Amino acid sequence: MTNSRRPLGFWSATALVVGSMIGSGTFLLPATLAPYGAATLIGWAITLCGALLLAVTFARLAKRWPQTGGPYVFARNAFGELPGFMVAWSYWISMWCAIAAIAVAFAGSVGAIFPALTATPVRAAACGLVALWLCAGVNLLGVREAGRLQLLTTVLKVVPLLLFGLVALWFVDTGHYVPFNPSGQSLGAVAGATVALTLWAMIGLEAATVPADSVDDAPRTVARATVAGTAIAGIATVLACTTVIGLLPADVLAHSGAPMADAAAALWGPTAGMLLAVVMAISCVGALNGWTLLSAQLPMAAARDGVLPRAFARENRRGAPAFGVIISCLLATVLVICNYNRSLVDLFKFSVLLSTAATLLPYLAGSAAWLWRGTGTGSRIAAAGALAFSGYAIVGVGSEALAWGGVLVIAGLPIYFWLRRKG
Repeated sequence: MTNSRRPLGFWSATALVVGSMIGSGTFLLPATLAPYGAATLIGWAITLCGALLLAVTFARLAKRWPQTGGPYVFARNAFGELPGFMVAWSYWISMWCAIAAIAVAFAGSVGAIFPALTATPVRAAACGLVALWLCAGVNLLGVREAGRLQLLTTVLKVVPLLLFGLVALWFVDTGHYVPFNPSGQSLGAVAGATVALTLWAMIGLEAATVPADSVDDAPRTVARATVAGTAIAGIATVLACTTVIGLLPADVLAHSGAPMADAAAALWGPTAGMLLAVVMAISCVGALNGWTLLSAQLPMAAARDGVLPRAFARENRRGAPAFGVIISCLLATVLVICNYNRSLVDLFKFSVLLSTAATLLPYLAGSAAWLWRGTGTGSRIAAAGALAFSGYAIVGVGSEALAWGGVLVIAGLPIYFWLRRKG
């Protein structure tokens, strides 16, 4: 693809990062973090520092290898084909798990506006799946159209989110932060658990590295977009989530399907809650759109190298990797349907932890790749910090999500060896 035809510029690439990060996490995380109270600030501090170290590392990797595929390309170029496949497979799993989680969050936001639409688990699942497949349709129209939708939805959610966080900060009841650690667990255990959850809000920081062949002046643009997008999304997310915990009692938060909307309604009335639920729905659509784009771009790059089946590399007449879009959305649909009988919060938490577990392998591999093949003392120190953070986060993910993630990753090995024998 020549430079003049590349559809994503700096703002679109930054919107892809911000839009992929600010999605369901910002709006639903207060419910999953409620049992830990103000002690979640420890997890947020660790996660934000780790995310910035990862952003700097991926920015340097993108300058070195500005190719479509992001973490897959970095692992393959640094360590070889099999590690590249493992990262591609793991990262792809994390993507369609993320799509499922965001679809569930969209249902929660719609339920705050039209409760009847999500009154039963079946209705809630159907509501999320409608949004999922609408975003699949946009992505089938091409990367340029997906990029335009991403930029629009990012603006429509970041501005209201920042305004909400800054204004609502003045209405915080500090009594909701007492006791500091209501969970009864040690601060070390709380930090580990909350890092695994808050990391979900930071996943997507590498988003601009994935469709690099579609980015104008990729070596420069992707690096800038990665760091800028991570900083913007990180500040907005920490501010909003921490504020919500100070606005509502923990028992109310823990059972809320749209905690930020409920907080706005408690402060300024039902109309404000409705408006924030609309912002949340827009946010989820933007995140769904971004992750759907990435879930097709990454396997397309691996398929071109013969690491994944060639079907992933096929493009439709609009230049969209149609097979990757459809199969990723089908798998996300299966995940939602198989777990629809869980509550929205429980289903969201399970999908989040599974997606996070599968993402940590690409983060570990990317950090190790720059340590192994990178240059510059400062950037290699940042990579070492990112590697240590990723390893620490694995501990907090929990045995269930790690077990499922491990099984799904190992399940890909027969495909790899079949392709090798076939080739």
